[in-house]
Amino acid sequence: MQADTDAILKRSELEGPVMVARIATRQTQPRGLAALAALGLGLALAGCDTVGASRGSLSGSAPQIAEVAPDDPAAASANIGSLTEVINRNPGSAEAYLTRGNAYARNGRMGEAIADFSQAIKLDGNNAAAYSNRGLAQRQLGRNDAALADFTRAIEINPRYASAYLGRANLLRAQGQLDQAMGDLDQAIRLNPEGAQAFHARGLIYQKRGEHVRAVTDFDNAIDRDPFAGAPYQARGESLIAQGKYDKAIEDFNASLNVDNRNANGWAGLGMAYEKQGNRTKASESYQRALVIDPNNPVARSGASRIKV
Repeated sequence: MQADTDAILKRSELEGPVMVARIATRQTQPRGLAALAALGLGLALAGCDTVGASRGSLSGSAPQIAEVAPDDPAAASANIGSLTEVINRNPGSAEAYLTRGNAYARNGRMGEAIADFSQAIKLDGNNAAAYSNRGLAQRQLGRNDAALADFTRAIEINPRYASAYLGRANLLRAQGQLDQAMGDLDQAIRLNPEGAQAFHARGLIYQKRGEHVRAVTDFDNAIDRDPFAGAPYQARGESLIAQGKYDKAIEDFNASLNVDNRNANGWAGLGMAYEKQGNRTKASESYQRALVIDPNNPVARSGASRIKV
């Protein structure tokens, strides 16, 4: 993630894809607004889908849009109130609207976020972050054409804005335009080689293409850069299963569950790895854990039906 543009990461299920761009504040901000922007207001774009929706996939039902990590309601209300006061004192500041838009987006208020991002653009038509952030919010509402236009405009304004390439890549990937998405991710990595999300997202494309060695390399890079996110561990676990490396896959699924033990896909993947290893007891236990969380999880249901312990 870009330290100068990306907000605090919400640890999400495998994506959901889910790696992903986030609502960002602009690289530089007027004095008085930087502290507010540093509060960690953000929207994580889902980017964690793994091998797709085919039978045997761990994430066929994973979301393809952004995920919101809301603040405590009282704290969010107070924060938005403070940001509104800043706007009242600085009605001509694009950064003030951008920062409040981030706060609205973080708390799921996408309509208000888009209005603020649009006002920031009206005040500063060369604000790449406002276009990119509006694109993320548009995608959350299913307005994919508008989102694509916003990401593209952000890139036109600032061809070195890695977050916009990442946001556009995740949208294109969700639409099955893998070659175009790969190009954007390559560029995002060139511009921000320390960002975990683009490596994760590119690994998902390699995984979908069956190029598991390359996928594992990208997931390794994502984990090196952000070892506390669960999604790359789960994705790497799937590719390790595909390579027959079941012991290592088990380690990865356990790592992902250490981040979020309510992730049904993580438990289902762990069950699959144990089943492939030949440990039917632990496989059955893992599948059952997945089904408690999500009774309709296809991998867990199929696995549980095969194993009667």
